[in-house]
Amino acid sequence: MATTTDSTAAELTAVTPAIAPSPSALRRARRPRAVLWLALPLAFIALIVLIVPALGILPDPHRQHLDETLLPPFFLDGGSMSHPLGTDKLGRDLLSRLVTGGRLTFLIGIVGTIVAIVPGTLIGLLAGYKRGWVDTVVSRFIEAQLALPFVLIALAIIANRGSSLGVLIVVLALTGWAPCARVVRAETMAVRERQFVLGLRAAGASSARIVLRHVLPNLTGVIVVLATLQVGTAILIESALSFLNLGIQPPDISWGQILASGREVLTQAWWISTFAGVAITVVVLLVNLLGDALLSHYDPKKRKF
Repeated sequence: MATTTDSTAAELTAVTPAIAPSPSALRRARRPRAVLWLALPLAFIALIVLIVPALGILPDPHRQHLDETLLPPFFLDGGSMSHPLGTDKLGRDLLSRLVTGGRLTFLIGIVGTIVAIVPGTLIGLLAGYKRGWVDTVVSRFIEAQLALPFVLIALAIIANRGSSLGVLIVVLALTGWAPCARVVRAETMAVRERQFVLGLRAAGASSARIVLRHVLPNLTGVIVVLATLQVGTAILIESALSFLNLGIQPPDISWGQILASGREVLTQAWWISTFAGVAITVVVLLVNLLGDALLSHYDPKKRKF
C-alpha cells in the first residue's frame, strides 16, 4: 500500500506544472534591490569624502597659490591634471576642497537629521497617543512652526548668536522637528486604534509600555523614511544659508560654502559653483530616491502590485 501511494504521489508531482511567480511577487523581490542600488552610490560617495582626505594624496585644500588663480578644469583650454577640476579665486585646488568639504556636508546632514528626528518623533508620539488637550497644544505649535519660513528663524538665531556649526545645528533642529512630528502624530493616531493596542489597554498595560514597546516599533518604517529625507533637507538648508553667508564660514569647508564662494566669479570661473552644485544635487537626489524606495518598501499603500 505504501508503494502504491508513493508511486501515485510521484506521478502527480510529475504531471503537476510548476507554478511561476506572479508579477507582483517579482516586484516585491526587486524592492530590496532598488534600495540597495540607491544606497550603494551614497555609501561610495561617503567613503570617498571620509577616506581620501586622510590618505594625503590630494593637495592641501587651504593652501593658496595666487599665481594659479581661477585655473580651468583639465578638459578646458589652459587646464591641467595637476588641478583636475581647476582652482578657485585664491588658487586652491577645487577637487581637494570638494572632497574635504563633503565630510562636513555629510556630517551636517546626519547630525541635522538626528536633532530633528528625535524630538519630532517623541513629540509626535506624545500628541498622537494622548490626544485631547495635549494633541491640541502640540498641533498648534506644529502649525506655528510650519508657518514660519526657516530663513526668518535662521536670521533671528544667527543675528543673536553668530554663525557657526553649532548654531547651524540648532537651526536645523528648530526647523526640522515639526514636519517629523506631524507625520509621526498621524501614524500614531492610526496605530493607537488597532486591536492589539486596545487589547493591551484593556489588559491594564501602562501607556509608556504600550508606546515604547508596541506603538514605536510599528512606526519604524515611517521614521526611517523621514530620517532619510531629512538628510537631503539638512544639506539643502545648509547650502541655502551658506549662499546667504549665514552658514559655514571659512576656514571650514562645505559644499554650500564652495557654491557661495564661486558666485562672485561666476562669469569667469563657472566651474567653482557648478561642481559644488552638481555634488549637492546628486547627493540630495540619491537621498530622496532612496527615501521614496524605502517608503514603497515599508508602506503597503504605496506599493504597485
